[in-house]
Amino acid sequence: MFASLSDRITGAFSALRGKGRLSDEDVETTIREIRRALLDADVALPVVRQFSAAIRERATGATLSKALNPGQQVIKIVHEELVEILGGDSRDLAFAKHPPTVIMLAGLQGAGKTTLAGKLGLWLREQGHTPLLVASDLQRPNAVNQLQVVGQRAGVEVWAPEPGNGVGDPVQVARSGIDRARQGMHSVVIVDTAGRLGIDEEMMRQAANIRDAVQPDETLFVLDAMIGQDAVTTANAFAEGVGFTGVVLSKLDGDARGGAALSVRGVTGVPVLFASTGEKLTDFERFHADRMASRILDMGDVLTLIEQAEKVYEAEEAEKLAEKLAGNDFTLHDFLGQLQQLRKMGSMKKMLGMLPGMGQMREQLDNFDEKEVDRVEAIIRSMTPAERANVKILNGSRRSRIAKGAGTTVQAVNSLVERFEQARTMMRNMNRGGGGMPGMGGMPGMPGGPGMGGGKKSRGRQVQQPRKKKGKSGNPAKRARQEQAMAEKPSKGSGAAFGSGSGPVSPAPDDVDLDALQKFLR
Repeated sequence: MFASLSDRITGAFSALRGKGRLSDEDVETTIREIRRALLDADVALPVVRQFSAAIRERATGATLSKALNPGQQVIKIVHEELVEILGGDSRDLAFAKHPPTVIMLAGLQGAGKTTLAGKLGLWLREQGHTPLLVASDLQRPNAVNQLQVVGQRAGVEVWAPEPGNGVGDPVQVARSGIDRARQGMHSVVIVDTAGRLGIDEEMMRQAANIRDAVQPDETLFVLDAMIGQDAVTTANAFAEGVGFTGVVLSKLDGDARGGAALSVRGVTGVPVLFASTGEKLTDFERFHADRMASRILDMGDVLTLIEQAEKVYEAEEAEKLAEKLAGNDFTLHDFLGQLQQLRKMGSMKKMLGMLPGMGQMREQLDNFDEKEVDRVEAIIRSMTPAERANVKILNGSRRSRIAKGAGTTVQAVNSLVERFEQARTMMRNMNRGGGGMPGMGGMPGMPGGPGMGGGKKSRGRQVQQPRKKKGKSGNPAKRARQEQAMAEKPSKGSGAAFGSGSGPVSPAPDDVDLDALQKFLR
């Protein structure tokens, strides 16, 4: 969503690089470019003015940090002000002292309230709560049925005493939902309410009546992040007619310019609590202003990436993987398991997009084909357990059989095996050096994983056949040098997608060779 805005703002910083001292004109030029970028992104004018004034006040004549050059100092100021307009410190949901906690959803029709009710229910269930979804949207056709389907997929109970489609009293349904929650010992009640295509008096009156009937602990305003300047009008209307305590941004994965996300907090003063980032029920996350600001400034969002990894990877599994990497026992069977774990984290393209500096490789990222992962899985699944455990037994006839079973070519099988051998050596070296994401046991650099470039020979062309390897020298000293050169060779031209070592993760764009990764996956 923020691709265009990110490119414009980071482009405004290019003129500041390398300058030992910033003049007032440099600051004004940068602010002017940022202001244009924000206005083009449909950010509300009052928010743009406030943002520009804050940067000007802090950047002009400011005491510069000795640890940062002037350009970096301005970037730091812009980042901090972005965090501020996006909401500052994030807060948790306000839970009632005596359950159930009542959460009411409000918003226009089409904003995604019903689907979001299921996402929120699933998120709360994973947090240890026992939510209940209440179908109080009796106006929209099939809204009740949709909530029942979503609730079933999320594993959350749904209270729907009325069929909907214009039949039933939504206020009475909401009130009875609270009684049902008390009887069923549910800790949280999520009330889905009706919306309209536009703001009208009837919708506001019904939402206010439901609010008065259930006395919610949280009223969440579900805002379509793609509506731009209309977000200001809609948010103000709901704030006056119903009132809300938090905002949920839906469709944050869309291709709109992102003005709603940057405007709603500045206009209403109400924080954004959650963000919906896709169609799946798991595409739902806490909204962190500092992380979102980092994404906009192309600094990445490694913390969210780590959190997603920790949900998938168990500490015990990570330790076993680390032992296998250190002992050269990592097999294609292990790799297949790791590939499946990575896919549980979500879109590989989305994960790559969270890495710092990926804004400079957006075209390659957009062209990245995630179906190549399916082809790699097909090749590995066509192997026998013995072949996965020891790729050295793969002779010509075995490779031909595997290619036929996977519906691909022998060249693709050869390429996969060669790159796996290279990556296994590289991962073993990285693991010894302490690299890798916490909880992932040295996952960066795995074939099929971000950053697995495969060296210079994979760039610009498809590797058709594995090259014939030179024989080892009989001279012990010379043979040691050959083995060291072979161990270092795979790491050239490829880097750890999630960083290596104990320092901060900030790979340069060259560290993630998407072209080579695509060729590896083929």
